[in-house]
Amino acid sequence: MNCRHRFVGATTIAVALAAFAPLAAVEVKPAVRLDAIKRAQVWEPTDIPSKDLAAGPARKDAFKTGDTIVCEYIAKKMTGHSPKFTCVIPPDDEVKVKFGRDNGEVYGEVAATRLLWAVGFGADAMYPVKVLCRKCPPQLGGIPNGRLDELLFDPTAVERKMPGHDITTKDQEGWSWAELDQVSEAAGGAPLAHRDALKLLAALIQHTDSKSEQQRLACLDKEWKGDAPCGRSFMLINDLGLTFGEANALNRTSTGAVNFEHWSRLPVWRDKTGCVANLSGSISGTLEYPRISEEGRTFLAGLLTQLSDKQLDDLFQTARVYLRPRAPNTRESVSATVPEWREAFKKKRDEIVNRRCDVPATSKR
Repeated sequence: MNCRHRFVGATTIAVALAAFAPLAAVEVKPAVRLDAIKRAQVWEPTDIPSKDLAAGPARKDAFKTGDTIVCEYIAKKMTGHSPKFTCVIPPDDEVKVKFGRDNGEVYGEVAATRLLWAVGFGADAMYPVKVLCRKCPPQLGGIPNGRLDELLFDPTAVERKMPGHDITTKDQEGWSWAELDQVSEAAGGAPLAHRDALKLLAALIQHTDSKSEQQRLACLDKEWKGDAPCGRSFMLINDLGLTFGEANALNRTSTGAVNFEHWSRLPVWRDKTGCVANLSGSISGTLEYPRISEEGRTFLAGLLTQLSDKQLDDLFQTARVYLRPRAPNTRESVSATVPEWREAFKKKRDEIVNRRCDVPATSKR
């Protein structure tokens, strides 16, 4: 595939992402899923300097930072361990709400999703708002708000899924990081540079909980039914809550979610030379110390260097990292400032820019 065709294809994906709302999941046969992986994209061209990281993704169902949304609780089984619930904004707009001042995922997911969105990788949109929940169970916490059946939750992060049909099979959801190596540029899939850049970015933000369910395989064809190959498949990270800390075996939130002391001192690379990214494995994870190609390093460096200081300040300010102690679950009660987070990020960016990958990558071409 030549450069012009690759750009046109990715631009088509960008139009698709902006054109329609999240779609129903489609269960397919394993062969259809594998074909979608083989031809999947992971990145789309975007104008990074123009991105407003304070506002976030501009979409019809977006929320303004700091707004209060009113919704009604519905009893729905939630996955994962972080505090969350589902509610409906009248008449039928169902949203997932992560909440809690001590819940690091409330801050980490806003920061990580906006970073990936800003540089062109797929991610759900997370909006930092206040939620006035009607009929929420008192055991969830929240602050009484005058009416007996209303509780106010602040801070929260409300999710809007990236558009597309989730591609699943009878017994498989999402994708493991080993499957990213099955993408074939020759078949129209993402080139090695894009795939390795995504691995390196996952290591940069310390995406510790990397089990298959935390990544999503989507089909961007609006009318796709699963009875034919997906024309536009996309692989993205589905849950980015446990980020901006330090990856750990048990995916502990205190260590893995917005822990400045741990994240700021971690080098991007495992060794003084070579290009093995410094991401330790977790018990449930599928990404551990990935080897990065020079193509991937160069590509990510080119993306990250386009982010201005103001954009980085907006990123961390909007994520409200100042509400999180520098080292959660310790006696430390002082938070790191937004400028401290910005400078820590820039230091890591410099590590990527200044490295040369002199060891061949192991990713399949």
